[in-house]
Amino acid sequence: MIAFYRTTDITSKVYRDALSIRKEVFVSEQGVPEKLEIDAEELATHYVGYVEDQAVVTARTIEEDGAWHIQRVATLNSQRHKGYAKELMKCIEEMAVEEKVPYLTLGAQDQAQNFYSKLGFKVVGEGFLDAGIPHHKMNKKL
Repeated sequence: MIAFYRTTDITSKVYRDALSIRKEVFVSEQGVPEKLEIDAEELATHYVGYVEDQAVVTARTIEEDGAWHIQRVATLNSQRHKGYAKELMKCIEEMAVEEKVPYLTLGAQDQAQNFYSKLGFKVVGEGFLDAGIPHHKMNKKL
């Protein structure tokens, strides 16, 4: 069973756990420079999923023009393919609906587009590079 927590407090354990996952996945595995990975932290709401008190999945949202921009979705390598990112995305969507957010947006790495498509996101516009990695903007109306 997975439990989700969210915070805007960048001094909290939840935030530190989110940052730890992001550094492992984006900085160590994907080679994203840390200065590009760690930005706008105080503007974001940070989410972490825990299994037996171990942080396994994270994401963050930043409000943009009334929508939530989902960013930094990452699962520890040892915990992938267990559905944790899908559950976290559903949790974020449920919170957005409760808060009457009109739509969700994200910049999906091209290799992850299928994952987001299965969750109802649609590609919008041309591709772009972020930290040297091909991405496409994807939106989901709520």
